Parts: sequence; structure tokens; C-alpha cells
Amino acid sequence: QLQLVESGGGLVQPGGSLRLSCTDSTFTLDFYAMGWFRQAPGKEREGVSCISSSGTSTYYADSVKGRFTISRDNAKNTVYLHMNSLKPEDTAVYYCAAGVGRCRDGMDYWGKGTLVTVSS
Repeated sequence: QLQLVESGGGLVQPGGSLRLSCTDSTFTLDFYAMGWFRQAPGKEREGVSCISSSGTSTYYADSVKGRFTISRDNAKNTVYLHMNSLKPEDTAVYYCAAGVGRCRDGMDYWGKGTLVTVSS
């Protein structure tokens, strides 16, 4: 069973950038669609981005299009979420997830999350 671990969260000023990472130290992520989700205080969890197992297809929520980029490095068994032009409304716990099917089929494994706080 996958054990996804996120890293890279922290406090950043509005307009700043962060890069989140997600990896599994035991199992390969090569064959999984990988997604990033977030949950802000008092709000439901929402999908942020997803990348297919091949890396050829990517999907983004409208709220992050043009600012966030998802990528994967199979050699490092790591998936990234590059976040630019961060806004206070991006503040949330960000979760990495893996799915055995396609992005639209939903996720099967979840990390414990990393907190991103955007504040001056």
C-alpha cells in the first residue's frame, strides 16, 4: 500500500512561490495518476491539479490555472506542485493523492498533507 509523504509547505507572502513535493519511499508511483488537493479551514476539500501516469495529461482547477504547475519525475519517484503568484485564498492543507486509474476516476491513496499559509 502506498504511503505518500508531502513536503514543501510553509509560510509565504502573497505573490510568492512554493514547490510542494510528494513521494513514496517504498513503492513506485510510475503507474499512478497523481493529484493534489487542498482543504482550507471551514471548507470542503477541493481538487487542485492532476497528472496522468504517463505525464502527458494535466488538469487544473480554474482557480489555479496559469499559476500552478504539476509535474512528475519518475526517476526520483516524486510529483511536484509548483505554485506561483500565491494568494491568501490559496492557504490550505495540501494533500497528495494517487489513483490506479485516470485522473477523472478518483484517487485511492492519500498523504497526510502539508500546510501552506499565504500571508503578509
